[in-house]
Amino acid sequence: MSNHSGLLAPAAAELRRVAAAAPSLTAPTACADYDVRGLLNHLFYWGPWLAAAIRHESYEPPAPSEAEASLVGDDWPKALEALTDDVIAALTPPEAWTGTITFGGSELPAAVVGDMVLGEFVLHAWDLTRASGVALNCSDEAAEAVLAFAAAMGEKARAGGVFGPEVAVPETAPVLHRALGATGRDPYA
Repeated sequence: MSNHSGLLAPAAAELRRVAAAAPSLTAPTACADYDVRGLLNHLFYWGPWLAAAIRHESYEPPAPSEAEASLVGDDWPKALEALTDDVIAALTPPEAWTGTITFGGSELPAAVVGDMVLGEFVLHAWDLTRASGVALNCSDEAAEAVLAFAAAMGEKARAGGVFGPEVAVPETAPVLHRALGATGRDPYA
């Protein structure tokens, strides 16, 4: 894994664009467990924690669990922009991609955490396309990075419930579709 910090801002902008196009916070997403509000709540719960971990700062979550948090207010588009900007700022210095980061009681290579953030932006933007009805614009370079991350973390992520069972996608499919399949998303559903 390498430094993909240059891919974060376009992916975050796309996440914000797709989320803002959703007609309702109760619209279903491609994540069976989340409507738009739930997926935004997921991002608002974990995003600040990730930014703090990347900066090697302590963080106290706003609730004991994501399910107990209610973080989506009326100004959620501005809050999402501020959140994504903060996470990107944490990952901008080259040294943010080196060494290790302690997150959720585990010590992880910093580059893995950086690629996890890129995956969150790209994958959850795609999840939100079902609610918004707009297509996701994702560069092949970002999709390749997410695919490489999914391949490297696949079994561990599936065992932890982060990814679903792999969905078979032809090798000739667009790289984004292969990345989606590797994370348990069906790009053709």
